[in-house]
Amino acid sequence: MLNLLAASFDTPQWVAYIVLTSVAIALMFIAALSAIVLVLLQQSNSEGIDGITGSSETFFGKNKGQSIESKLKKWTWISLAVLAVIAIVFYVASILLNA
Repeated sequence: MLNLLAASFDTPQWVAYIVLTSVAIALMFIAALSAIVLVLLQQSNSEGIDGITGSSETFFGKNKGQSIESKLKKWTWISLAVLAVIAIVFYVASILLNA
C-alpha cells in the first residue's frame, strides 16, 4: 500500500503542482512585501490645519504627476495588481491540476 501512495507522488501532475505552488507562493510573497514597503514609504494624506482651508499650494502640489509620491503610488498599484493576478492564476491552476 505504501508503494501505491509513493508512486502517486511521482506523477508529472503532482510535480507540476508542487512547482507551481512553490513559484506562485514565492512571487506572491515578493509582491506583497513590495506593496507593504511602498505603502510605508508614502506620506500620509492628512495635511493638518491647511487641509481644512486648502491653502497649501507648494511646488510639489503643482507638479504632483512628476513627484516621487506619484511614482510610489503608481508602483504600489502595480505590485497589488501583480499580487491579484498571481493569486487568481494560482487558484485556477490549482483547480485544474487537482481535477
